[in-house]
Amino acid sequence: MTDPGRTEPEIETEAAALVRPYVITRGRDLPDEDKLSLITLVTTATDERQRPQRLSPEERQVLEMCASGYLSVAEIAAHSQLPLGVVKVLLSSLTEGGYLLTRAPVPAARLANRTLLQEVLDGLKALPV
Repeated sequence: MTDPGRTEPEIETEAAALVRPYVITRGRDLPDEDKLSLITLVTTATDERQRPQRLSPEERQVLEMCASGYLSVAEIAAHSQLPLGVVKVLLSSLTEGGYLLTRAPVPAARLANRTLLQEVLDGLKALPV
């Protein structure tokens, strides 16, 4: 049943907004969270001549964005104006196909041992001037 106050174009637009991400991803699931985080860096693995011809417009757009250097997953999602989940699926597919390279974010530095730092400070204070 449809709302009698709504017109046919409004209903079609709403339906298109719901179906489009599924169509873009071809129904594929999200990759594992540890595979592509928001700050994972992505760049192209091949040059222009080796690009496949059978890519969706969204996949081509992602490859073109990444051709100029490393971009984070979050930047790609923002520039493409696609939902983050859709971008992750596209990036995962292109990476598996060998078209993109990903670089995991640099892990956070380990915190220094506070006891060791205090001992060094005490030792420096004890030195004659």
